Amino acid sequence: MSFISFLSTGTDATAMGGSSLFMLLPLVLILVIMYFFMIRPQNKKQKETEKQIAALKKGDKVITIGGIHGTVAQAKEKTLVIKVDDNCKIEFNRTAIATVVTEKTLSDDEAGKKKDVADKIKDSGDEEKKDE
Repeated sequence: MSFISFLSTGTDATAMGGSSLFMLLPLVLILVIMYFFMIRPQNKKQKETEKQIAALKKGDKVITIGGIHGTVAQAKEKTLVIKVDDNCKIEFNRTAIATVVTEKTLSDDEAGKKKDVADKIKDSGDEEKKDE
């Protein structure tokens, strides 16, 4: 059975128990679901990151692809001068910026650290009760 005859609604397809369009329906649904749950959100996130990088200005905190944390000291058209330490400035291409650090990013990191500390305190309290 060739692919063309598979797509046709001739006697071969009806002899198999139904229209070939119904056989292709699950494949189409899987592709639609993949688009809405995987591809579309990734594209949205990428566009948002590109907007943030294009709007960088002096004083913004960034993280590079290599993991270097710093503050923008000077913004040029295609490059950024990042202040890493008091006397250390490094020039990067804008494409080398992985993340623009915002208050939300900081609060998420701090919340995770506070939860870890609270879990450690709770675990140590449980161990003390077992010892008694």
